[in-house]
Amino acid sequence: MKKLTKEELLAKAYKPGQDALKLHPFYRGKIEVTPKCCIRDLNDFSIWYTPGVAESCKLIKSNPLEVFHHTNKWNSVAVVTDGTRVLGLGDIGPEASMPVMEGKALLFKYLGGVDAYPICLDTKDPEEIIKTIKLLKPSFGGINLEDIEKPKCFYILDRLRKELDIPVWHDDQQGTATIEVAGAINALKVVGKKLNEAVISMVGAGAANIAIARILVAAGAKKGNIIMVDSKGILNSQRKDLETSKKNNPYKWDMCINSNKWQRGGGIKDALAGSDIVIAASKPGPGIITKADVAGMASDAIVFASANPIPEIWPWEAKEAGARIVATGRSDFPNQINNSLVFPGIFRGALDVAAKTITDEMCLAAVFEIVKMAEDKGLSENYIVPTMDEREIFPREATAVGLKAIEQGIARVKLSKDELLEKAEQMINRSREQTKTMMKKGFIPKPPSY
Repeated sequence: MKKLTKEELLAKAYKPGQDALKLHPFYRGKIEVTPKCCIRDLNDFSIWYTPGVAESCKLIKSNPLEVFHHTNKWNSVAVVTDGTRVLGLGDIGPEASMPVMEGKALLFKYLGGVDAYPICLDTKDPEEIIKTIKLLKPSFGGINLEDIEKPKCFYILDRLRKELDIPVWHDDQQGTATIEVAGAINALKVVGKKLNEAVISMVGAGAANIAIARILVAAGAKKGNIIMVDSKGILNSQRKDLETSKKNNPYKWDMCINSNKWQRGGGIKDALAGSDIVIAASKPGPGIITKADVAGMASDAIVFASANPIPEIWPWEAKEAGARIVATGRSDFPNQINNSLVFPGIFRGALDVAAKTITDEMCLAAVFEIVKMAEDKGLSENYIVPTMDEREIFPREATAVGLKAIEQGIARVKLSKDELLEKAEQMINRSREQTKTMMKKGFIPKPPSY
């Protein structure tokens, strides 16, 4: 295979954005509602609507849990945002966030067989967001919080997880943490290092990295071996500017006092010095992490540059600086560490057992299933997690998550491992075949340039 020049690599990296500007207006949206019941003739509407539907309504009135059997609530997820922390774009508002939320819904359907709906809220008030989601709860089997700024994203998630009896998940926290931790475990295996001994530097102290740190520790990392740096420097107990975090962002303050056992100070270069792996979830690059920063890491360094749409450092630059393994959030480079590999499968499993919440233990079950599948396929420097086109990862995740929910006593439906796997495969295959058929029949038209 021909090695691309830096100019060619850059052109390839920017092409998806150029294509997006052409194809989004061509389709005028990426999702739509289609019937799933038979309509043999108009007489069937007497079943699906009035008068027949009244019988289902009365049954649900007498037993509210019947809503999971008589409606699509069991397979419906709301993708909720206020547009304050969208991708690497920041606070762009609810309308501008719609293309991202539709994309999320598309991934939910195609990869997980989950019906997801974009809900972009015209408020930044956390109490209003919480109130709105609670009002929407009767229509959905799960809530996916998306692209909400910190620290309110922590507060909103914690409140809703306590106050609702359906899964509430913040993908920028739990989803990102699940895939990053799985990737870190396998990358360390490739270079012959252990998670419980590794020095881990983290660039960025937002929702993603705070959650990643929590799941890393749950998986076996030592919190004292984690060095986290924000825009003003390394987190440590001497950061007077962060003392207000004790109240409004206790998660960040916890990292100040319980991570970084050396109480190291300084910036990104100092945080990376001697570290075995860096996990960056900060702002789009390139240039956030430099070649000099990577050169100061330990031998066989691992670099996860996760910012979207442009990673904190280009992969080829990290390699030139001595990194042995490099991962990004993009599909056009090896080792895509992206939560798209996680949330469709985790929600599939949670919905299939009608779970009341998604716990960290359920996330860890998905972590270890991702780790195992990649190991089964054969780990290498350019393969540390499955790719999105290895479709079996999603039903495997769903099965592991569903079983963990049953084990923890938070599932309304109890199924065996084989039943869970069969159900997940059926739902995911149905969605993919439906899309394929609609393309073949022309209901989804080919764009003019293809």
